[in-house]
Amino acid sequence: MADIESLKQALAVSPDNVPLLLLLGDAYMENFHLDEAREAYQQALSVEPRNPAAKTQIAQLLELEGRSSEAILRLEQVCGEFPNFAPAWLLRAKLALTENSGKEAREYYERAVGIDPSTANDELLKRIRQAGGRRAPDGSRGATPQANSDNSAGAFYDPEFDEEDFDDDDPFDEDSDVEIEFEQGSDVNFEKVGGMESVKEDIRMKILYPLENKDLFEAYGKKAGGGVLLYGPPGCGKTLISRATAGEIKAKFLSVGLHQILDMWIGKSEEKLHEIFELARKHAPTVLFFDEVDALAADRKDMRTSAGRTLINQFLAELDSEASKNDGVLVLGATNAPWHLDSAFLRPGRFDRMIFVPPPDEPARAEIVRIMADGKPVSGLDPKALSRKTKDFSGADIKAMFDQSVEAALAQAMKSGKIVPVTQKDLVQSSKKVKPSTKKWFESARNYALYANQSGFYDEILEYLGIQK
Repeated sequence: MADIESLKQALAVSPDNVPLLLLLGDAYMENFHLDEAREAYQQALSVEPRNPAAKTQIAQLLELEGRSSEAILRLEQVCGEFPNFAPAWLLRAKLALTENSGKEAREYYERAVGIDPSTANDELLKRIRQAGGRRAPDGSRGATPQANSDNSAGAFYDPEFDEEDFDDDDPFDEDSDVEIEFEQGSDVNFEKVGGMESVKEDIRMKILYPLENKDLFEAYGKKAGGGVLLYGPPGCGKTLISRATAGEIKAKFLSVGLHQILDMWIGKSEEKLHEIFELARKHAPTVLFFDEVDALAADRKDMRTSAGRTLINQFLAELDSEASKNDGVLVLGATNAPWHLDSAFLRPGRFDRMIFVPPPDEPARAEIVRIMADGKPVSGLDPKALSRKTKDFSGADIKAMFDQSVEAALAQAMKSGKIVPVTQKDLVQSSKKVKPSTKKWFESARNYALYANQSGFYDEILEYLGIQK
């Protein structure tokens, strides 16, 4: 508010100074004083009735007030009157995005950046792409629904598609459809993962030691890398242990989500998947992590359309074909339902190593409690006693217990105006309200391990449950 006061003092000396009025309006808007901001912008317009900056900012005020249609109409007028005013085009792009019009948002964004390159906004461009705002090739044409059996899958094709419309020289150019970034060296290692000692040792034997002793393995004709499938109940740290694995081997970490691969265009999903693998190979050593991998590697017998089957075939080809040089690329997949994966993924050379990630045991829960309490105002904490009260809890369940306790303490702190610590009693009470989420998973897993386990893939589940085959 000090800036606002200084601006008001300057305007008292020069009341018709338009740049000062615009700065005052911007300062009011940043502090959500919308009425005062509108007054400042209108005063600027009274001095300069055609000022595009003031008109654009008033449109933004209308959008903040939920009057998007009126804001869009005003921006159309500004862009028509001042076609080279980049901020108006950029705001039109943002409003088009809120209206779920990715194509228009991309058009307006490109117009703004073409006028003023400093308006480029990587985060906005990423959101536009995710909304379907791709850069259209010259002479782009509307696509028509595919006329064969894949039409039911919502697939489309362009009968006049011309490869020359696209630049294939660099598959990773600035306008690549793959919205994905490397984490340059994971900031998590095994020390920051509470418990899970048996899982860590399993990962060391199956993943870390082979990668750390690459030359030795090559002497025996073995290559570093490969595929490892992590499976177990949700919330037990499969994603965290994957990041920690990347941190242990000082490799780049690339997490891939379903939305970064699937595309409405025939063949585009397969192309994106290939680009991701190529990116990982280019930057090896790399940990390529697919969360909820069963969504991409589902059993082909369950697929009703060929579009899903071709994506699975592409995934299989990337994992082990002669053309796919995956040396130094560790592919980690995480799933809560390994029995839904196509059996082809589990053969040697693909996800041939399976690691069961069980719920944390008592010492692991105590360590997770210590990690969760770090940096919070907690008093009288007894991690061991609390770990005994949280049998069958996953790491996510323990976090939910802390979140409930912290929210209760925070509510008291807001009323009293001073910090109220979270106590052991608060945590114990919260533990009674949180139900272990792992029990439901084991209800299903037990049946698969008992009656659909001829291969022996799920023997670790039976061992954990104490059931003899």
